[in-house]
Amino acid sequence: MDDLACPVCPQRPPLFQRDNELVCRECGRVYPVVDGIPRLTPDQSEGESDER
Repeated sequence: MDDLACPVCPQRPPLFQRDNELVCRECGRVYPVVDGIPRLTPDQSEGESDER
């Protein structure tokens, strides 16, 4: 999962893993990882993270 990038940000920043989710360093969107599969659709993100 090291090569995954945020599908929303124009700069395509890499995502970092936190527990069972992937977080964008740029916009703060949080994407769930379900059964080991990252769900990178914007409608499934949880908005901005508290870690911004």
